[in-house]
Amino acid sequence: MNHRFIGDVAVGAIGLGGMPMSIEGRPDEARSIATIHAALEVGVTLIDTADAYHRDADEVGHNEVLIAKALGTYGGDTSEVLVATKGGHLRPGDGSWTLDGRPEYIKGAAKASATRLGVEAIGLYQFHRPDPHVDYADAVGALRDLLDEGVIRMAGISNANADQIRLAQEILGGRLASVQNQFSPAFRSSQAELELCAELGIAFLPWSPLGGIARASTLGGKGAAFERIGAELGVSGQQVCLAWELALAPVVIPIPGASRPASIQDSARAVDITLTDDQIKELNA
Repeated sequence: MNHRFIGDVAVGAIGLGGMPMSIEGRPDEARSIATIHAALEVGVTLIDTADAYHRDADEVGHNEVLIAKALGTYGGDTSEVLVATKGGHLRPGDGSWTLDGRPEYIKGAAKASATRLGVEAIGLYQFHRPDPHVDYADAVGALRDLLDEGVIRMAGISNANADQIRLAQEILGGRLASVQNQFSPAFRSSQAELELCAELGIAFLPWSPLGGIARASTLGGKGAAFERIGAELGVSGQQVCLAWELALAPVVIPIPGASRPASIQDSARAVDITLTDDQIKELNA
């Protein structure tokens, strides 16, 4: 698989989002592990997770534990795999999502994630979502401290606007490695943040790059042009979508979620598609 960079770490140009394997409607563990193993087989080396990717209140970090188990049972080399996790979001167990961006919480959550992942230092740790009750600079300051203490190797932010990206880059002393925002054909409001990351050389990781778990089959209802071009090329509209996102900037690394081996295998083939300028222009419209 073609590679792109997060900080100075090369990863496959298509990553794997782990959330569908741990929240409501998740598959059994065997299929989830098979999905992760299938991703590794096709060259995926970035796996994205979070301590909040769980269903029940008493299973915080379910997805982190699952990924650690899958990596531990894989028969091949996993030394090049970058596991990125996040903290600052919580799930009380009733289906809702809450926030806690307090520095002391972020630091404790990172250390707990490292334990679940079975690592001395987390490869990439991301502040999951701004907490309106906590000063953003204070929350990002926790990432800076975690970097300085060696608890994490790289720091990222998620669900951030352009001003927050600039502020985080300043607080981290130029060490902001990634920004993970929602972006897809149906959700393009993070275009400005994507372009800023391209300007600054910061990896941009689109989450729900195919339009979300429930709407990926239609690319969030915006799939007509992608399906048409896919039919011309003999590939799926989802592959065209990911190829389009890759063509937007060299810093873009989509992280489609998957819970079946076939899904991530299909997504990974997007790296082999080269879209023409006219096709890209049509898809940008």
